[in-house]
Amino acid sequence: MNYLFHLDNISDGMMTRETDVLSNVVMNALWFSDRYMPTKRAGNEQPAEELNPGKLARDFWARCIVDAGPGVQSRFKETLEFFFEAINIQAKARDAGEVFDLERYIDVRRDTSGCKPCWVLIEYALDIDLPDFVVEHPTIHALDRWTNDLVTWSNDIFSYNVEQSRGDTHNMIVILMKYHGKTLQEAVNYVGDLCKKTIEGFVEDRAQLPSWGPEVDEMVQRYVDGLQDWIVGSLHWSFKTHRYFGTEGKVVKDTRIVHLLPREPTD
Repeated sequence: MNYLFHLDNISDGMMTRETDVLSNVVMNALWFSDRYMPTKRAGNEQPAEELNPGKLARDFWARCIVDAGPGVQSRFKETLEFFFEAINIQAKARDAGEVFDLERYIDVRRDTSGCKPCWVLIEYALDIDLPDFVVEHPTIHALDRWTNDLVTWSNDIFSYNVEQSRGDTHNMIVILMKYHGKTLQEAVNYVGDLCKKTIEGFVEDRAQLPSWGPEVDEMVQRYVDGLQDWIVGSLHWSFKTHRYFGTEGKVVKDTRIVHLLPREPTD
């Protein structure tokens, strides 16, 4: 988790070429966990000395795969690739000064959130490896999506103040104000209503889970509990960390008032 946060932090503000380099070094470490195998392909050449993000990835992944099942390993690599593809799209938009429309933003944001690899880590933490027929079931897909959306849209509210201070536009609140004529408070309320609907959707779909037999059902129950814990835990964590509200998290949680930070000077 700490490493995924690190990737998120260092990718913010990167130019397109830099996100390509970051993706290549990290995915190289995941595909070749026992040694550094620099890419020689034209346009994607990697240095003889492995970059630090790759070293970190190789260190944790070499230890992770000892206990991770084959499905977990495959899904983690796949979803992390989705993350890198999305931050590359985000970087291209940032380079071009483009602000996505709402539909495009939602599509990209569900992967730039970095949540999908975290759902795989739920399996790893619980020492389970869900069968493919479970992972691919529409109800499991829906529960994954509801959880992703709740964590992501609430994060857009929590992170808005810091992001607006540095001119970051990859946030639903910015898009609602720019393209839908909403005031700041109206945009926040709109995103808050979306969060409420995601919780309602999660509860409704959880009640529709099919049965795959006692052994699989027990794994599914634990996995879905993990998704639910993520929903609740991410909300509590967002006020306790200094990432969004500094030392004022409890005050913001109690009063629901955020004082906007001044815009940072641009070069």
